Amino acid sequence: MENTAFLELKDKVCVITGGAGVIGSSVVRGLARVGLKSVILDIDGGLAEKLAAEVKAETGAEVIGLKADVLSRESLEKALETIHQKFGRIAYLINGAGGNSAKATTPVEMMDENNKTEWDKNFFGLGMEGFDWVFDLNFKGTLLPTMVLGKDMVEDGRGAILNISSMTSYKPLTKIPAYSAAKSAVNSFTEWLSVHLAKTGVRVNAIAPGFFLTNQNRFLLVDEKSGNPTPRGEKIIYNTPMGRYGDVDELQGTILYLLSDLSAFVTGVVIPVDGGYSAFGGV
Repeated sequence: MENTAFLELKDKVCVITGGAGVIGSSVVRGLARVGLKSVILDIDGGLAEKLAAEVKAETGAEVIGLKADVLSRESLEKALETIHQKFGRIAYLINGAGGNSAKATTPVEMMDENNKTEWDKNFFGLGMEGFDWVFDLNFKGTLLPTMVLGKDMVEDGRGAILNISSMTSYKPLTKIPAYSAAKSAVNSFTEWLSVHLAKTGVRVNAIAPGFFLTNQNRFLLVDEKSGNPTPRGEKIIYNTPMGRYGDVDELQGTILYLLSDLSAFVTGVVIPVDGGYSAFGGV
């Protein structure tokens, strides 16, 4: 039977930043399957173009890939011009650009008597360059694309903005203070902007994925040599009631729901997609 749940999305334009990444690639395929015209924005323009060609061949949907830096207004405005020329006005925006870095990660989870003065391994040894890069990418990389790419929706009086947050926005994870802080800021921004735009017809929501293996977190969760879970990875599996990592395709349903008219009275929410992690107390 044909899926008619998302018919109103067909032929409308959806832009996804960071769209050539592991999660973004899956999201683009989900958008294409319901007939959205998808625009993949990514810092790696070649990868964005390659993915667009693959998804177009797989689904027959209209997909383009463009190079764009989510921290550059000039780059985003240039992308916007191309989007208008090729596809028309933007109806939906997914802010998916983000990631973490080893330079903003503490080697130890907690300080104790044995390591408390090993400054290069704890919070006190974090370099601001790495911290700033992670915070800016995840928070300002959500803020600036919304400023540049969100005007079409406000002018047209309808649309939806979806931010990709993280489970660490609810419960800060050890080792990654910059990423945790940035994703918490994304949650706050989602709520603030939803109120600011509520009377314009534009809804603003977010999803908070639990644990999915991506290029940015793999170094923390999987031993490079053996391919087995690291101690940190084992903890995550234990504390996820479903007992596994998520499959990135399992984000598609919640994303399409939040874009579609099925959620017409839903704005300002952050929905966990986490296998029960946020509901589990550890015992």
